[in-house]
Amino acid sequence: MTILKSPLVYLCALLSLASSAFAAPDTDWPKKPIVAIVSFPAGGSTDIFARSVTAPLAEALGQSIVVENKPGAGGMIGLGSAAKAAPDGYTIHISALTNQSISSALFKNPPADLQKDFAPVALIGTIPHLIVINPTVPAKNLPELIAFIKSKKGDFNYASQGNGSLSHLESTLFMQRIGATGTHIPYKGSSFALPDLIAGNTLMMFDSVTASLPHIQSGKLRPIAIAAAERSPLMPNVPTLGQDGMKQFDVENFYAVYVPKGTAPAIIAKLEREIRKILTNPDFKARMATQGIHPQFANAEKLAEITIEEANKWTKVVKSANIKVD
Repeated sequence: MTILKSPLVYLCALLSLASSAFAAPDTDWPKKPIVAIVSFPAGGSTDIFARSVTAPLAEALGQSIVVENKPGAGGMIGLGSAAKAAPDGYTIHISALTNQSISSALFKNPPADLQKDFAPVALIGTIPHLIVINPTVPAKNLPELIAFIKSKKGDFNYASQGNGSLSHLESTLFMQRIGATGTHIPYKGSSFALPDLIAGNTLMMFDSVTASLPHIQSGKLRPIAIAAAERSPLMPNVPTLGQDGMKQFDVENFYAVYVPKGTAPAIIAKLEREIRKILTNPDFKARMATQGIHPQFANAEKLAEITIEEANKWTKVVKSANIKVD
């Protein structure tokens, strides 16, 4: 005899299956290695911060995390690559958020958008930038550097981390503020730009404290001023740009973790939870401080707000300064 089941029984069964499928990523993920895409080359601040976070994250998740560096176009190449990845939790994007917000405002047809193509996971911190120069340049402070630059009458090169990067925008705004011109030489990140600066092929650069610090400590580069609201504890004698006479030139340089849009909420929640543990660990914070990195956690909801704020802020700056990509 065939027993007919009521529609309610079938509905309950379907709900049970759906519930199990939704819960599965939280219990079963990850089952294989994860790829973390970084939009800048090895040795730069984004790469250093990314590897510092992914090492303990891999241990917490029980799977290795492979960092893939995809530099170029102010972070747009890596951003585009991460956006095309399957939303299965096995690709994460560790973003130089401020850099990529600027690039999106500068490039006419960016390959991807942090708001449209990604789901936010967590803010992980900030890294300040500073002006560094070759030690042969006869300037010990900002006024002396400005005077020297003006004396060159445009006959000098200055480096940046790449077209559309924060480093590029800072340099352009700086030149506008002091009424000077020079030749902008874009690189694919700090690790490519710094050797030429050290060799004297370029005069100055806005770079991260993290990437420049070893060369400052060895005497190969001279720090002039910090492009932040406060001095760096690692270089207490180096003033901020504001303290040295150039007001309203401090940047909150954010870094964050995103996943391709469509990634399961349970996976995002698990990543957010483990990242929070890492960033609030006192030993981790102390270790990062020695490299000029300021760990700072914010959850996915807050990161979504910051992402919108950064996009709006830098779009206005780019338009008002009429800045173009070289």
